[in-house]
Amino acid sequence: MSDLPVIIVGAGVVGLVLAQSLKMDGIPFIIFDRDEHIDVRGHGWGITIHWALEALQACLPPPLFERLGTIQVDPEQGRKDTGQFLFLNLANAEAVFQIPPAPRRRINREKFRKLLLDGIDVQWNKNIASVETTPSGVQVTFQDGTISEGRLLVGADGSTSKVRRTLCPETGSLCQLPIRFLGATVKLSPSEMSPLRALDPLLFQGCHPETSTYLWFATLDTPEVNGSQGDDEYYSAQLNISWPVRNQADEVPATNSEKLQKMKDLAHDFEPRLKKAVQNIPEGTEILEIKLADWPCLEWPFDGKVTLIGDAAHAMTMYRGEAANHGITDARFLHDRLVEVSKGTISQVDAIEKFETEMRDRTSWAVLMSRQACLDAHDFKNLNEGSAILARRTKLK
Repeated sequence: MSDLPVIIVGAGVVGLVLAQSLKMDGIPFIIFDRDEHIDVRGHGWGITIHWALEALQACLPPPLFERLGTIQVDPEQGRKDTGQFLFLNLANAEAVFQIPPAPRRRINREKFRKLLLDGIDVQWNKNIASVETTPSGVQVTFQDGTISEGRLLVGADGSTSKVRRTLCPETGSLCQLPIRFLGATVKLSPSEMSPLRALDPLLFQGCHPETSTYLWFATLDTPEVNGSQGDDEYYSAQLNISWPVRNQADEVPATNSEKLQKMKDLAHDFEPRLKKAVQNIPEGTEILEIKLADWPCLEWPFDGKVTLIGDAAHAMTMYRGEAANHGITDARFLHDRLVEVSKGTISQVDAIEKFETEMRDRTSWAVLMSRQACLDAHDFKNLNEGSAILARRTKLK
């Protein structure tokens, strides 16, 4: 096995899980990220690890995995969680479907990423300029003029992956869906949070049968977690709204205040508790637009020296909550193949081919299921238990 390191581009959740797994087995690596530091951009909201819990445990040192319990959005609820996941009729807040329950950890994405940084030396502020293969591996040149040589380049640089677009200049662009999405993080007093947590203490989703507007609610932290217990205690929650685009008037407006008003207008016909939650979002709250797009793990030029994992390999919408679970599974399987290479039981070319075949078989279908789930989420009248948004999530055999 070459002494050159594995080069990981992207220090998001998936890239860091891979780094932790390689570190455990003494496989040399170096990890780069385009951001100047970990807090330069928003970290997103919460993340649900369900069927990939076993894969995650295999990738992390036991003490690090045990610390997952400390970054749950609601530790008390996490101790008694049944895995319930309701889909509501937003006109009356009645549960019309329950997604099959499964063991899960609902954790804070920012805290998860920072936990995964433990013991990992990320080279920050590194933007890829070019990638070239060499007889011994791969050479990555960054925009600051520095060069890194490795035996394998792993693109873990997210849905807009520069590594993917370098590999696939003609086919590497994302496919945008005809749905628009806005979201906000809000602080809620116990009295404001109580009617929402009465529906479900962790999260729920739903669609309005007449307007086809979709709502996602999730607890982000509790007074126990954010340290506000006492007279001024509060909860943090995530409120997301998405809707179909039928004409120009349905497009996302330009300014933050207009985006907030768009959310409030879309919630006009919601059941009173749900409507109030959106209508009460304070002026000045940052509204985040997420462009819903995917990439179904298409073929890319293969030489066993460059590969992709996570959203870089199979960007998918969030409506089945599987993107991170697939990315973590990618990291585990790639780690396992590289361990085989280090033991001399398989060549790197064969190992990467084996890894990519499994990943492509698993995720090409998952991307399309998540795409359909996104469309299903806005088609209340045609929902049934077999709809992609409601069907059981993937489980590893």
